[in-house]
Amino acid sequence: MSLDVRHLTVEFALRRQQVCAVRDVSLTIAEGEVMGLVGESGSGKTTLGLAVTRLLPQPPARIRTGQVLFGGRDLLGLTPHELCGVRGGQIAYVFQEPSTSLNPVMTIGRQLMEMLELHKVAQGAAARRRTVDLLAHVGIPAPEERLHSYPHELSGGMKQRVMIAMAIASRPKLLIADEPTTALDVTLERQIIILLKRLQRELGLSLLVISHSILLVQQLANRMAVMWQGMVVEVGDTEEVLNHPRHEYTKRLLAAQPRITVLGAMHG
Repeated sequence: MSLDVRHLTVEFALRRQQVCAVRDVSLTIAEGEVMGLVGESGSGKTTLGLAVTRLLPQPPARIRTGQVLFGGRDLLGLTPHELCGVRGGQIAYVFQEPSTSLNPVMTIGRQLMEMLELHKVAQGAAARRRTVDLLAHVGIPAPEERLHSYPHELSGGMKQRVMIAMAIASRPKLLIADEPTTALDVTLERQIIILLKRLQRELGLSLLVISHSILLVQQLANRMAVMWQGMVVEVGDTEEVLNHPRHEYTKRLLAAQPRITVLGAMHG
């Protein structure tokens, strides 16, 4: 399914004033496409990702204008019950910090099984078998043993793999990954990038990668959008944007990044 964001504006009520975090944004992600969304901290990229399925707390957030069309349905007009069928089912998230997203007092096996049961993917023994398969699929060694592990017993890279396993548990159509390699060293970051690329190909996912790192987006995305002060100021094929930036902000953003070499083979 394609995602079509049309003229979306999101405001926050803060200290008796309205702060506009997303300004009249339009963005389309085609079925099976990998889109990168880049910008500095505070540019509105995470707010845009959360607004897609109304995960922003309202108040203080308010979606003032726009549509979010997914499979032809406007997600902004769905009832809470209808929205529950979309969140985690058809659209899944990998959030910035896995340590705060995983329940510290539940084993990762229990958390994954609850996700499967919630979305009616599998129940009981079948859910347990599916959980083991998911952990193995995202590259966690000895998955049977890891069912009984608590989040604090896992490394940062392992926790991120668990979050990705939870995200793909119900075979979503769209995966939104917000800073998926935050706080990981270079080796673990590369492993997560390879994992996301493999899963995207195998499952035919549409993938939205949100990051401040152009290098990360370069390695994952076919197309990219650049956000600045709540606005999308440039959209295009990743290599075209990197080699021939048009907006002045994109040029400044590229100049502030470590040296980037565009390699078309990275998307293969």
